Amino acid sequence: MDTHSGHVPSDFPPRAAADDARRINADHGKIAPGEIAIGVVIGRASEYFDFFVYAIASVLVFPSVFFPFADRLDGTLYAFTIFAFAFVARPFGTIASMAIQRRFGREAKLTLALFLLGISTAGIAFLPTYSHLGGAAIVLLALLRIGQGLALGGSWDGLPSLLALNAPPQRRGWYAMLGQLGAPVGFVIAAGLFWYLLSAVSTADFLDWGWRYPFYVAFAINVVALFARLRLVSTEEYSHLLEERELQPTKVVEMAHTQGGNLVIGALAALASYALFHLVTVFPLSWIVLYSTRSAGDFLLVQMLGAALAAAGIVASGLIADRVGRRTTLAALAGLIAVFSGFVPMLMDGGDLGQNIFILLGFALLGLSYGQAAGAVTANFPAKYRYTGAALTSDLAWLVGAGFAPLVALGLSAHFGLAYVSVYLLSGAVCSLAALSLNRALEIRD
Repeated sequence: MDTHSGHVPSDFPPRAAADDARRINADHGKIAPGEIAIGVVIGRASEYFDFFVYAIASVLVFPSVFFPFADRLDGTLYAFTIFAFAFVARPFGTIASMAIQRRFGREAKLTLALFLLGISTAGIAFLPTYSHLGGAAIVLLALLRIGQGLALGGSWDGLPSLLALNAPPQRRGWYAMLGQLGAPVGFVIAAGLFWYLLSAVSTADFLDWGWRYPFYVAFAINVVALFARLRLVSTEEYSHLLEERELQPTKVVEMAHTQGGNLVIGALAALASYALFHLVTVFPLSWIVLYSTRSAGDFLLVQMLGAALAAAGIVASGLIADRVGRRTTLAALAGLIAVFSGFVPMLMDGGDLGQNIFILLGFALLGLSYGQAAGAVTANFPAKYRYTGAALTSDLAWLVGAGFAPLVALGLSAHFGLAYVSVYLLSGAVCSLAALSLNRALEIRD
């Protein structure tokens, strides 16, 4: 191979990468499985913290400070449009990061991605508002949001789904759920910060400077997560998987050509969970702010309690999946989400009690479903394609199921009524059930 030609094959260099990882292991020592689990949760929690800080600000802050020329509903819809940009950018971030990893290694890719994520998030804290910069402030906000999406695509390490694939068969559900715990942890930290600021400062101060504080915090959290993730990707487990070529990125065009069907099935299999994700976190907060007399701070407290239930549900999903199977668990939860979708109008229009039930029950279902949403059908991919395939199926599931969910749900409920939110959520559940059924049929045929 000509190392000076600039051409680097897609499998370069499995042995060298493994040797590098072993040298790092010699410096760090053996890492126990418990430490690996903690590292996974820390890494995912940091990403979700950034994610939810932006999501909550899209409801409580951005309509006032970046879209003051529009009424509150339109301002929120504009904010949700920019919110979706990250999900559009995320697959492109994954594709670019795979090329970086093939050439410079996983550590370089992860460092670049997490710093881009932290800088993009912290950069929002320093943005001038519309009243100071006009339309340019909105453009900068959109560019930083795209930066978040590119970084999230680049931060993929594949550990949750790949751990499940390499775990003992009777423990795959348990290993699969570990990384998913980052979602409720990140939400509780982000919502808790906004709840504190809403309680501690006046509305004028909150909209002037208070809302910026969570974005400052994001960069510090990402520094901690960076070291946790770098230590994580250098463990003996990763070295072994590198040697077995389980963690080597492949060229996306080649994989899409040969594994397009598995990409589609993988993206749709957990669609019910991803659709529900934003319909119990971002959308109801916007609906409460616009159409209810409840304070946003009090509602955030209910959502934080719901996130605790989601965390318990995620843990329980690992135990359930190891008994009945991951795909069976996902299918059963998709059915329950379909049933739950029919009660959205009654609960959201049911006053404080109905809204509380919607949040707590919705978060519980989310935890049980989302706990097994990572790479549930990743085993469909041959070993050569699993790393890239798992990343892209996750990106596509987020894009199709969650990226536009707040925008669509709020737009439908505002103009046509909450019943259309039920239809939206039901469609996600139906797609999940169809994809899981198709996946089973293909397995039986093979």
